Amino acid sequence: MIKAVIAKNKPQLDDALTVRHQVFVEEQKVPIELEIDEYEDKSTHVVLYDDEKPIGAGRFRVIDDVGKLERICVLPEYRGKGAGTMIMEKLESIAKEKGLKTVKLNAQTHAEAFYQRLGYETVSDVFPDAGIPHVTMVKTL
Repeated sequence: MIKAVIAKNKPQLDDALTVRHQVFVEEQKVPIELEIDEYEDKSTHVVLYDDEKPIGAGRFRVIDDVGKLERICVLPEYRGKGAGTMIMEKLESIAKEKGLKTVKLNAQTHAEAFYQRLGYETVSDVFPDAGIPHVTMVKTL
């Protein structure tokens, strides 16, 4: 059974970081020093599990009354099967619980259509982040 949980302890946080390492550092060649940043301890982390196996991750933090969704990723074998949507729903529920009305994210351009299907609107031109083209997207909750 696949479920999204908020990381409440070090093993769950480690699971989130493991998935992020596999996707961003190993697969997409993002330097580790860019992947792990100063916001790790200030963020709420979500881990997506298939039974006990971590298969996806994302994190949430608040910037100026806006929920910022970051580091959203799914292992390759689980993509296109609803896993990303489950992570997004969990991250958006955190924003709603905090009383926020708006969320935003910086999406890799190849994932822009995925976020558009979830109600996100592109509000920026393309810009590089870790050498990967991105756009900023927002959604009103």
